Amino acid sequence: MSKKWYNLFVSVDQTGEGSPEEAPRAGDSAARTVAQIAASVAAEPQFTTPVNNPTCFEEIYRAAEIRTPQHGYSVFKVGEMLQSEHIRGLPAEVRRSSVLVALEAAGVKLAEVIEDAVRRDRALDTYERVLQKSVEELEARKAEENRKTEAEMQRLVAEYRARIQASNDEVAKEKERFYGWRLQKQQEEKKIADAVSYFVSENPITTSGAAAAPPPGPKAQGS
Repeated sequence: MSKKWYNLFVSVDQTGEGSPEEAPRAGDSAARTVAQIAASVAAEPQFTTPVNNPTCFEEIYRAAEIRTPQHGYSVFKVGEMLQSEHIRGLPAEVRRSSVLVALEAAGVKLAEVIEDAVRRDRALDTYERVLQKSVEELEARKAEENRKTEAEMQRLVAEYRARIQASNDEVAKEKERFYGWRLQKQQEEKKIADAVSYFVSENPITTSGAAAAPPPGPKAQGS
C-alpha cells in the first residue's frame, strides 16, 4: 500500500532509545501488519444497491455495505482527530501518539481503523472502474450510433444529389427540345416573312425576335 495516511501510523520513531538495527525491524513489522490487513480485505467489494448519486461518497460506501463502526472510530473520525485544533500544530509523531492514546482509551484497535480505510479505498477504486466501464460502453455505443448516422447521412446526401441531378437533366432536356423548336420556328417565320416582304413596306413578321427587313423591290399597291 502506498497511501500517505498510513505513514502516520506505521512510521517508527528512530530518535528513541532503541538501537539503529531495531528500528528497521520495527518498521518492517509495521509494514507487514498493514499488508496483512490489506490482504484480509476483499480486493473487489460487492455493491448490493445501486448508486444514484456518484458524487455522494457516503452513498457509495453504503452500496458497498461499509458502515461506520459501532465504536464510531472510522478513518474519517481519526482524520478529524488528527486535525483537531488541540494537536494539529504539533509534530506528526506527537499527533500520532495522541490519537493512539485516544484509540486505546476507547478500546479501539488501530488495525480496525486501517481496515476501515482500506475497505473504503477499495470501494472507491472499484466504483471508479464501474464508472469508467460505463463511460467506455457509452462511448462505444455512441460511436456506433454516429457511424450509422454518418452512413445514413451519406445515403441521404447521395439520394438528394441524384434527385437534384435528375431535375437538372430534365430541365436540360426540355431546354434542348425548346431550343430545337425555336430554331424551327425561326425558319418557319422566315418563310412567312419572305413571302410577305414582297407586298409590304414594313414587314410585320418577326424572326428571331425582330421584324425581317423587306427585300428591295416595288412597294405594295396603293402605297
